[in-house]
This record gives sequence, structure tokens and C-alpha cells, in this order.
Amino acid sequence: MARHLDLEEQEQLDELKHFWNKWGNAITWFLIAALGSFAAWNGWQFWQRNQAAQASVLYDEVDRAAGAGDAVRVERAFKDIKDKFGGTVYAEQAALMAAKTLAEKGQLEPAKAALQWVAADASDQGYKALARLRLASLWVESKNYDEAHKQLAGAFPKEFEALAADRRGDVYNLQGKKTEAKAEYTKAWQGLDEQTDYRMLVEVKLTALGVDVQALKPPAPAAAAASGSAKS
Repeated sequence: MARHLDLEEQEQLDELKHFWNKWGNAITWFLIAALGSFAAWNGWQFWQRNQAAQASVLYDEVDRAAGAGDAVRVERAFKDIKDKFGGTVYAEQAALMAAKTLAEKGQLEPAKAALQWVAADASDQGYKALARLRLASLWVESKNYDEAHKQLAGAFPKEFEALAADRRGDVYNLQGKKTEAKAEYTKAWQGLDEQTDYRMLVEVKLTALGVDVQALKPPAPAAAAASGSAKS
């Protein structure tokens, strides 16, 4: 019986040796790759957390400088975070904050530069859209309507489409192009939630251009049903 078990064990060992000789290297390399990937992933996560932590410190500096209205400190702190941690969301948020403060202080060129950076390089599509809208406003302030139109051209994320249309309407209106302004304001009015105060502002713009806003509203369900019955 003992010999029978020894033979079975020997056969199992022989099969294991054969299996390992055939697949051992592949298994070893697979494990090395898997463990290496795991280590790399952990390393990447650690690096990302470390970057975010350091970027948040510089973001706080931009925030404090903006709160104090210190344009010089704002510009310097923003440059630091952009140069060192430009790939973080903190840098994108800092750029928008810096641009707002700089514009309020009359520093339009550095404000535009900060917004152009976000519009071109931000990873967050919402921040990119917001930067384009604000940049268009600064170009309008400089009476450079062609540049404003460039920022407002092309696609916007759905939640920004109505705002972009409203801003295009503003530019056309300032250029004296009333027909184009009405068309863009109409898009904006129809795209905004009817409960928002901003929609009321667009309504005022349309009314000032002689548009009957009531005519833009879809018919009430009862009125639509009555109209359908009358036709039939």
C-alpha cells in the first residue's frame, strides 16, 4: 500500500514538473507583470494624492490673495500652481479665480491669459466652457467682437449651450446685428429652465428687440387639444 502511494506521489510530482517546465516561465512573467502593475498603480495613486495635496496649498494661496484683492499676489500664486501642478483640477480652479480677480482690478491681459490656458488645456470640459464664456466677455469689454465670436464658436457641453447662445446674442446686439441677436437670444430663452431668473433676463433682451416672447411659448395642452379637435 505504501509503495502504491509512493508511485502515485511520484506520478503527481512528474506531472507537476512537466507542467512547470512547460508553463513555469509564462506563469512567472505573468505574476511579475501583475505585481508590477499593482505596484505601479499604487505608486501612481500616491503620486496623484501627493500632487493634489501640494496643489491645494497653492490654491489656498490664490484664494487668500483673491480675497485680499491683491492682484500681484494672485498672479504670482497662479503662476506657481500652473507651473508646478498644471495637470490638477486645483490649477484650473485657481485660473478661473485669478482671472476674475485680475479682471476686476483692470488687469485684462493676464486675466485673458489665465482663461486662455483653461480653455485650451483644462481636462474638465465644464471649466473649459466657463473659461470660453468669460473670455468672450473680456473680448467684448475690449470691443474686439471678432475674438469674442471665436470663443463662442463651436460646440459647448449641453448645460452651457443656452449661456453660449445668450452671449452670442449680446455680441451680435452690440454689433447692431439685430436679426442674429434675436435668433441667439431665442435659442437661449428656449434652452433655459423657465424657473431660472436668468431666463427672465433673456426675456427682457428679447422684448427690447421687439420679440413677442409669448409667441415663443408652446401652446398649453388644453389649447393644443382644442386646436386639434377643431381641425378634425
